[in-house]
Amino acid sequence: MAGLATSFGSGAMTNSIGEIPDNQVMFVIGANPPEAHPVIGAKMRQALAKGARLIVADPRKTELAAAAHVWLRLKPGTDVALINGLLHIIIKNGWHDDAFIAKCTTGFAAVAAVAERYTPDVVENITGVPALLLYEAAKLYATAERAAIFYTLGITEHTCGTDNVMSLANLAMLTGNVGKPAAGVNPLRGQNNVQGACDMGALPNVLPGYQQVKWPDIRQKFAAAWGAPVPDKPGLTLPDMFDAAVRGDLKAMFVMGEDPVLSDANARHVRKGLENLDFLVVQNLFLTETAKLADVVLPAASFAEKEGTFTNTERRIQRVRQAIEPVGGSRPDWVIICGLAARFGYPMDYAGPEEIMAEIAALTPSYAGVTYPRLEENGLQWPVPAAGHPGTKYLHENGQFTCGLGYFQPVDYAPPAEVPDADYPFLLTTGRILYHYNVSTHRHAKHLTAHRSEERVMVHPADADALGLADGAPAKVSSRRGSVTAKAQVTDAVPPGVVWMSFHFPATPTNEITSGAYDKVTKTYEYKVCAVKVETA
Repeated sequence: MAGLATSFGSGAMTNSIGEIPDNQVMFVIGANPPEAHPVIGAKMRQALAKGARLIVADPRKTELAAAAHVWLRLKPGTDVALINGLLHIIIKNGWHDDAFIAKCTTGFAAVAAVAERYTPDVVENITGVPALLLYEAAKLYATAERAAIFYTLGITEHTCGTDNVMSLANLAMLTGNVGKPAAGVNPLRGQNNVQGACDMGALPNVLPGYQQVKWPDIRQKFAAAWGAPVPDKPGLTLPDMFDAAVRGDLKAMFVMGEDPVLSDANARHVRKGLENLDFLVVQNLFLTETAKLADVVLPAASFAEKEGTFTNTERRIQRVRQAIEPVGGSRPDWVIICGLAARFGYPMDYAGPEEIMAEIAALTPSYAGVTYPRLEENGLQWPVPAAGHPGTKYLHENGQFTCGLGYFQPVDYAPPAEVPDADYPFLLTTGRILYHYNVSTHRHAKHLTAHRSEERVMVHPADADALGLADGAPAKVSSRRGSVTAKAQVTDAVPPGVVWMSFHFPATPTNEITSGAYDKVTKTYEYKVCAVKVETA
């Protein structure tokens, strides 16, 4: 979000899921849609069936990588160098869109000067991608009439995550692939309401609609509506929270719908922070690993037990309709929050979610025209600036960026925070598998567990031979932060020197060994790269 907001003025998916089957070229980088975003993965298969060309940048041989016309098997953490190499080739061959650059953007000269240094040979040395494949990908993307970029956590979960995103924005602007159908830069959100949570201000520095807390007029607007002063300083990011908890500066935490003991990097540090709190409240459907540490657990209702909306990855605001009554003593989140607020001496009285949406529309310009009756059929894609507005299928139409001109941002490659060495010679990268999606709730779905009941460590056959590690044998994976043990999966899906694990299983808490390093702008953890050693166990 920070990267796209800097480059385009809006940190959201520029285009729509429904456009994907009409893509001419798809550039998928740091994403594995068939497993992590299966509906979008299915749309990509439809595009391929209609003749679309596919470029995949991924260290692993995923389903999409196997189907790609060009597979760029880069070393994890070298995305900036790869993208700068594409920029270099496109500019050298005159495949860039001079008219779009001149009319719609600023800062091109600075990016061109950086890209000049990233010759194919230099990029091959950094990324491991052959120069010939780099050239093929650049030509395929740049010479298409409409080409779309898709990325997700494989791009953002790095110490250079924001730089990675701005580099992709540079690539799209360079070729004029913004502001038209079946093109753009499309971040695929990690869960079903990540976009909606961010839209509603669940970030440390903004209020709903990405309205900055540092702006006095914005604070005044919300203070008037809410009848209470609004803080003028940003809150804490996740790493800051747990650092403060370990120091004893942060005394209490309220965790909703999240399981940081399993999902956050350097999880032993996270657990230490949670255990050092004076008071921990967890609001969730299940007794998660984090909830087991809580002083109070508030039972929340599931999507099927409440009314409301989700805003999905394509900015589509959609109704959620209650199917059953809340089970046991659980309550919808908004009811719990309002009840807590009343006990704090601040009554929050709403007749229901529809009334809350009316308040959202009154305070959030991009949602101004949203009402429940208008969401009945297919929902609306923001921005919806007025009552009669139909919503926005794709952003920045005809190069009219939210911030005026699109901003080229010069970005140089920097290595990950932790790279393999003599003591920890392998590189661990992490991700999701289709059956379990995120963290520990899979234990409550026996059929999913039957498909995949335990963690596997992907190891290349050459590495397995050198280690004396057989397929299915227990492997101990250790970093500077600790060790976990899981069965080996010997496969050429990973390159030599790289091992891959998911983070779904409480019995194998992979995030206890991932790095606590984070992006310098957003402080997103670097889940995708850390140094480990692998041994038979």
